[in-house]
Amino acid sequence: MKKFLIAGLGNIGADYVNTRHNIGFKVLDKLAQQEGLDFATAKLGAVAEYKIKGRTLILLKPNTYMNLSGKAVKYWLEKENIPIENLLVVTDDLNIAFGSIRIKAKGSDGGHNGLKSIQQLLNTNQYPRFRFGISDEFKKGKQVDYVLGEWDEEEKTKLPERLETATEAIKSFALAGLANTMNSFNGK
Repeated sequence: MKKFLIAGLGNIGADYVNTRHNIGFKVLDKLAQQEGLDFATAKLGAVAEYKIKGRTLILLKPNTYMNLSGKAVKYWLEKENIPIENLLVVTDDLNIAFGSIRIKAKGSDGGHNGLKSIQQLLNTNQYPRFRFGISDEFKKGKQVDYVLGEWDEEEKTKLPERLETATEAIKSFALAGLANTMNSFNGK
């Protein structure tokens, strides 16, 4: 059985639940809700197991806070003996329009502290990542407030449909592979 680690990045705690920075958690929560899965508290995160067509997806929401996400990702990759090409990190991205998806096989951390932590602990930037656009609609010097801020009303109305697309992209990653998923979902 082929195994995958789908790591949705975010911060734990009630203050962060509906923030832009927690889109990784929100995407995995949507997938779990669709499939009737429950997250269980485990070492370094909350974990749910999703089986689909002969594949097992370990859904991970690290409880290490964003800046230490690499610790949880590395632990679960090793614990489950999952090859790095079967890792997909779901995260927010300021440089992409709200709700747009950009899936890549590798890349820089782009200044994202969660990706920076993963890159440092895995000692590579050669792993698939799923960037969910949160746009950059903030005033100069207000980036942190924006990222840790809650969705505006217009975003809230569009978010359910965007989350639906995001969960389809995750399933595609496991079933159709990275290249096909990139072709099907990038820019959507």
